Amino acid sequence: MSKILSAGSVKIGGDNPLVLIAGPCAIESLDHTLSMAGALREIAERVGVSLVFKASYDKANRTSVNSYRGPGLLEGLKILQAVKEETGLPVISDVHDVTQVSAAAEVLDIMQIPAFLSRQTDLLVAVGETGRIVNIKKGQFQAPWDMENAIGKVLSTGNDKILLTERGACFGYNNLVSDMRSLAIMRQLGYPVVFDATHSVQLPGGAGSASSGQREFVAPLSRAAVATGIDALFWEVHDNPEKALCDGPNSLFLDSVEALLRTMLSIDEIVRS
Repeated sequence: MSKILSAGSVKIGGDNPLVLIAGPCAIESLDHTLSMAGALREIAERVGVSLVFKASYDKANRTSVNSYRGPGLLEGLKILQAVKEETGLPVISDVHDVTQVSAAAEVLDIMQIPAFLSRQTDLLVAVGETGRIVNIKKGQFQAPWDMENAIGKVLSTGNDKILLTERGACFGYNNLVSDMRSLAIMRQLGYPVVFDATHSVQLPGGAGSASSGQREFVAPLSRAAVATGIDALFWEVHDNPEKALCDGPNSLFLDSVEALLRTMLSIDEIVRS
């Protein structure tokens, strides 16, 4: 059984039901972010699932220098603080650099290490030292058992509040594949495991100056992952993915979330019984 972590009122791990981590890839504006957070909270309440709101204040790993990255650290954190105050939801966002850690820790309930940075010792240690929950995304280039080393870097600070996220592994050029065995392997390390279904269907750099994606595979991969006994699902969601400023091709339509989520909870209930 995995460790139980608390992000606000949300409990992740152990025998607790499936948790949803969801929101737009990048913060686009205050109004849009609050609208998305409110809509997702209403869906979560109707379905009966705990929700952590996700949106990035900075996407420092975009394919092109011309790609939209977000409003930046300070403005982005103000918006995420507004989400917490208006919705009561815990929030998660990417932390790309040790210089961002202190300010981010003042707002974020969960500090996320992007997959490309999952081996960055200084960043893992700095985030661990905040005492916040640390969500480590497994690098596309890493084996699931390699995550034990990433865990060790955070544990070296005395912080054992760790989440592990699978988001697909490199499979040739501009493609990812999801190995469901990695979810079971990582959970054996003793920490809650998250499946990032929407990034797992991303086609990195597949559109030349941007990444593409295969949204149609989010549902089957999510069903498979929940059936393995994961602790949380990670979905990027947008009210108009075709107009999203980041990761539109692999984001779910907001109006598709409720029905899909009900299916996930039904599978989770069967697995836990």
